[in-house]
Amino acid sequence: MKIKPNKYIIFIITAFFIGSMFPFAYSGVESGLDQLKIMIDVMAKIEDTYVEETQPKELIINALYGMVNSLDEFSEFINIKNTKRVKEETRGEFGGVGLRLAGKEGFLYVVTPLPNSPSYKAGIEPGDEIIKVNDKLVKDIPSSEAIDMMRGLVGEKVELVIKRKNAKGKSITKKFSLKKARIVPQVVYAKMLTDKIGYIYVEDFSGHTVADFKTYLDGLKEQGMESLILDLRFNPGGTLDAAIDLAKLFIGDEKLIVYTKGRKETYFKEYKSGKTAVYPDLPIVLLVNEGSASGSEIVAGALQDHGRALLIGARTFGKGSVQQVSTLEDGSALKLTVAKYYTPLGRMIHRDFKKKGPNTTGGIVPDILISADLPSVKSAILQRTTMIYSPSKKTAKTEGEELKDEQLSRALELLKARKVLGALNIKEIAEQTAKQEVKEA
Repeated sequence: MKIKPNKYIIFIITAFFIGSMFPFAYSGVESGLDQLKIMIDVMAKIEDTYVEETQPKELIINALYGMVNSLDEFSEFINIKNTKRVKEETRGEFGGVGLRLAGKEGFLYVVTPLPNSPSYKAGIEPGDEIIKVNDKLVKDIPSSEAIDMMRGLVGEKVELVIKRKNAKGKSITKKFSLKKARIVPQVVYAKMLTDKIGYIYVEDFSGHTVADFKTYLDGLKEQGMESLILDLRFNPGGTLDAAIDLAKLFIGDEKLIVYTKGRKETYFKEYKSGKTAVYPDLPIVLLVNEGSASGSEIVAGALQDHGRALLIGARTFGKGSVQQVSTLEDGSALKLTVAKYYTPLGRMIHRDFKKKGPNTTGGIVPDILISADLPSVKSAILQRTTMIYSPSKKTAKTEGEELKDEQLSRALELLKARKVLGALNIKEIAEQTAKQEVKEA
């Protein structure tokens, strides 16, 4: 069956009509018409001669994917099925197998299984590569489709094949049959590291992050906490409101937390704190690394610019752009980058990923740079959150002493030194320590 171009030609005729009605816009319309004609010719040729039968609707949708997804890493055409996924992620709960995933160069890796989820109970581990989902090779389908297959109705089964390296460094594959469950991920973990130093790890910023954070922080204060290590490593972000509300807990006096600026003036917007902060004087060391992105970078940038926290770790990811989601007529959606985030002192958070080298800008640079082996840090954080979530759970990885975490150890050293040195603030202690290290070297 040949494609019927009439409906496409109607669009072209309409464009010509609009151009004649508005001569100032006509040149812009005309410049795109030739390319639009070519696209219709290509669609007609595919429909007429391609070896397998195709559907015009699918061709158009694929063209939309290509057009939008080529703009930058974060603009996206979202089909009807995936609009539900976006809403679930914002709300902070969904039906699925309980995996945090990261895509890299066409592959899909496990960042961490969520505690007490089907994946966690089955033994899926950080670093596992998802090879197949329900007999479909992940490399042959969009990552969004693979994620959708792992979500759905509670009780629905899904088959996963993963690849991991064993103790000898040899790659092995394992198959898992999981039942989807209602997932309300725990995103905040807290414990006392010493009798006076508290620790809170925030996995992401969703609908209930700030409320949970405040509950845990108040609990630590009741246990005698006098200073805090806030861990935002591998935190990919989430909702803007949650990130800003978390920063507001520590910053008052109606100070600027973050602002956005785009090509249009309508996208310039300032976000400020309230008159008073809930915890205005709590000493904070903030941990960040290459996996800290978006909302976690907003929090880090605000606390650093206002001198409310000392940052330790590695330069952050650099995802500082604003996406606006518009619902289209058929229920699908268009997510477009419309602006970029800037810290209170005017530093652009977003990094141009096309540029390489030491002179690239973007991301948040910590006050104290400590590089660390990423897989080791991931394992240490997973071990810590597992022990916090389920203290009685003993495995080979959780028995005995905790795994080495150099960035966390340095944060502890600084806060302990502050207690000994009294009135000095954390940044002064860090500077003195750095000078001492230079002399000893």
